[in-house]
Amino acid sequence: MTGSSIMAQERQIDNELTIPTFYRQTQFSGVFQMIVDTYGVPNYKEVNPAVFACVTFPFLFGVMFGDVMHGGLLLGFSLYLYWCDRANSPVAAMWDIKHFLLLMGFFSTFCGFCYNDYSSVPLYLFGESCYEIDY
Repeated sequence: MTGSSIMAQERQIDNELTIPTFYRQTQFSGVFQMIVDTYGVPNYKEVNPAVFACVTFPFLFGVMFGDVMHGGLLLGFSLYLYWCDRANSPVAAMWDIKHFLLLMGFFSTFCGFCYNDYSSVPLYLFGESCYEIDY
């Protein structure tokens, strides 16, 4: 191999070339990453907003949909997804969103207790209201 030479040629970087973005996903963060990707994929070296969406999206859903009954139904369904066998489940397609549904059901039930709301009926768990209601 004597007498062989290697030629190196410098290339200009194409300005239109975009560097691909890669984020590691777990079973928990996959659904939140899909929600973020529907609005746009973050560029290279940008902060991944799916990290913030993992808690804020279900919490804001609970604030908006705070009801003990409906949140409890959602929480019960998501717990069913956790405890039943994956292969024998009639809702096997729902397995990727079980964490998502669990958090939304938990926060909705929690906010429903904070609002004292059970299917649009006041609960009065913490005593009567200090406000008088005139009918």
